[in-house]
Amino acid sequence: MELKKISNKNKELSILLLKARTFIVLILLICVFAFLEPKFISWNSIISVSKHVARYAILAIGMTFVIVSGGIDLSVGSVAGLSGMIAGMLIKNGIVFRSQGVVVYMNIVLVVVIAVFIGALIGLVNGLAVSKLKVPAFIVTLGTANIARGCALLSNAGATFPSLIGKAEYHNTGFPFLGSGNILGIPVIIWTMIVLAIISAYVFTKTPLGWHVYATGGNEKAARLSGINTDNTKLFVFIFSAACAALTGVFAAAELEAAHPATGDGWEMNAIAAAVLGGTSMMGGMGNIGGTIIGAFVIGVLTDGMVMMGISSFWQQIIKGIVIIAAVVLDQSQRNLQRKVALTRKDG
Repeated sequence: MELKKISNKNKELSILLLKARTFIVLILLICVFAFLEPKFISWNSIISVSKHVARYAILAIGMTFVIVSGGIDLSVGSVAGLSGMIAGMLIKNGIVFRSQGVVVYMNIVLVVVIAVFIGALIGLVNGLAVSKLKVPAFIVTLGTANIARGCALLSNAGATFPSLIGKAEYHNTGFPFLGSGNILGIPVIIWTMIVLAIISAYVFTKTPLGWHVYATGGNEKAARLSGINTDNTKLFVFIFSAACAALTGVFAAAELEAAHPATGDGWEMNAIAAAVLGGTSMMGGMGNIGGTIIGAFVIGVLTDGMVMMGISSFWQQIIKGIVIIAAVVLDQSQRNLQRKVALTRKDG
């Protein structure tokens, strides 16, 4: 009996370490890169890394909702690219009404709203196909990813929209502030990440919608039988994920002061990696926003650290792939240990 108790304590300690794995990895990465390059922990470097992290985090917050609900969204990178191009097109060209011979330019707030709205429409298509037509999310979002990327290329014949600073006479200036502006010394995108994370965490933990997302991903049939509208839940998570992706694309265009149709290529992998590293289970029904933010910091610190150390982008892709696989393996190990401890307690 004593050996059994010791064994359970060891398993519980292992579970605790597995739950804290992402935070431990983050601390280790910071220590390693700070040792190799002291400038890595300078204020400017911290702000730079945090800006990149915010980009991954906003994408990953939306992805977390989708994965927890039992789905996947491979279209977020392409949606980000398309939304950036839409914002660029509205700033540079406005909306042309040929029949009246009129060109309408909009202020930046409206430009951002339209770009995010169009991104959300793609999420609506994803959600309808998954919930109503019962098409696997992997297939649907892979298809819409290609459609969105094609639309981004067509929007300006594959070219970039440069110099997105607007014109005072058109009342559409101020776009670069989203990418390079600061509020109280902190970049706008970081504030956006913080606010979005707080709201999302509240929705997940304190509202029926959050519980519905967990229930749908944990056991969709049981959730439906308990009265949860799982179709509407899926609609919400895909729309929200696409809106987050669109917002990220707008920020990227604002930071560069230019919109490129290839923006966002591969970003979906960073979003998935951040969510999974943060404890979101690919099986659905498990995850939290706090963990996702820490996961985003791991991806951001790892990426920027490798760039600072001069590691080839090819090796960076390999390392990120290994990180994703390792995260899934560790997630499975945690689940198995928790199951064994639960069974042991039941038998005891």
